[in-house]
Amino acid sequence: MKIALVTDAWEPQVNGVVVTLRELVRELEKLGHQVAVVHPGQFRTRPCPGYPGIDIAVRPARQLRQSLLAIAPQAIHIATEGPLGWAARRHCMREGLAFTTAFHTRFPEILRAALGIPLSWGYALFRHFHRPSSGVMVPTQGMLELLAARGFRNLRAWTHGVDTQQFQFAPVPQSDALTEGLMRPIALFVGRVSYEKNIAAFLELDTPGSKIVCGVGPLEDDLRQRHPQARWLGVLPRPLLAHLYAAVDVFVFPSRSDTFGLVMLEAMATGTPVAAYRAEGPNEVVAHNQGGCLDDDLRRAFFGALSVPRSAARARALEFGWDQAASLFISHLVPVHRQETIHGIVTPASHAQ
Repeated sequence: MKIALVTDAWEPQVNGVVVTLRELVRELEKLGHQVAVVHPGQFRTRPCPGYPGIDIAVRPARQLRQSLLAIAPQAIHIATEGPLGWAARRHCMREGLAFTTAFHTRFPEILRAALGIPLSWGYALFRHFHRPSSGVMVPTQGMLELLAARGFRNLRAWTHGVDTQQFQFAPVPQSDALTEGLMRPIALFVGRVSYEKNIAAFLELDTPGSKIVCGVGPLEDDLRQRHPQARWLGVLPRPLLAHLYAAVDVFVFPSRSDTFGLVMLEAMATGTPVAAYRAEGPNEVVAHNQGGCLDDDLRRAFFGALSVPRSAARARALEFGWDQAASLFISHLVPVHRQETIHGIVTPASHAQ
């Protein structure tokens, strides 16, 4: 099957959405599907305001239309709600093409934190974006219920996966140059240093040992100045990141607004348990006392996670295979022409609302 995947998040950006889509494409190609990725690197771009390191396409409508016509896909999936996503949505609606979308990021919460935009306004905008979609793929049941309560329709549960070969199990924390000289227990955060991640809650924890932050973002300079005792590592290549996960004692995930939290799976795959708030992403990914500890108090979650066996964290990660996630993704796709059926794709009418 030929699939067009339109995304504003792609390499060289470093974030969970990029990792998810890259792994998805790799798995789809292993299954014999042809995936054409339409991404910002193919267009004229400019930096996203407030997010250095993320470039967005500038006025991409005409070129995107030409790209989709050249691809002639059997199915179109719009992964993000940025300039490319809006342009693809507009093209599909103009041409009468069916398409699916995904809700990867809780942008309404980001807009509120960064710009003070009311949540109701943000969700109204994104509800409008996804309304014509034949299937809105959502990574957790909790997020699906939250979006349904806010008036989103055609929601489809779709989980993510983790590469358990790259992130290999370590029965005890491994020695690593990146953690050399640090007092244990060592707590790690990996992700964008941005508004929605709530990283201050991690850095301000009154806990023994040391803290490491791996990532970059708009809040980095301010937080580094306020928390010089933490070790700041910036962005690491994936092989080094895998070693770092395996070298620490606990992974702290302070976000209350992530839709999934792939980094938690990566940590658990190496055996490192997760401490997190009870929220939509961690509730489904971690599962209390399996991959780590969830609590309304992050400090209690930290100490609870330290008592979770590393083998249990690994076992939980093994439940998230990319083969299953890719097959589920395929089952949610729809043919671009609604009257057609394609092997492996069902028509929108066959989906329950």
